[in-house]
Amino acid sequence: MNTLFILNDAPYGTERSYNGLRLARALGKMPGQTVRVFLMGDAVACAKSGQKVPAGYYNAGDMVRTVGNEVALCGTCMDARGITDEEVVQNSRRSTLKELTQWTAKADKVLVF
Repeated sequence: MNTLFILNDAPYGTERSYNGLRLARALGKMPGQTVRVFLMGDAVACAKSGQKVPAGYYNAGDMVRTVGNEVALCGTCMDARGITDEEVVQNSRRSTLKELTQWTAKADKVLVF
């Protein structure tokens, strides 16, 4: 099963991206599951390295880094927010709407957060 997660919300403020990342990580651990995560809009900030959060609070950057599957970020959204390729966590990379289109066409399920 091939599942695509599209996250749109900022890493903090709401818990939509947090919950999307939680579900993507859990699903990715199941046998026979292929999970891809595409961050766009304010969600590209989820993959920003160097996030410092209060003790006991989730760190979206750590969650992105440990999804264990493919994580891509909208390059246009990164540019609009001043996030460079060097500032994203390991296991994530700049991407394009063209790649998101390809991933969507190949996905058995698309979940949007």
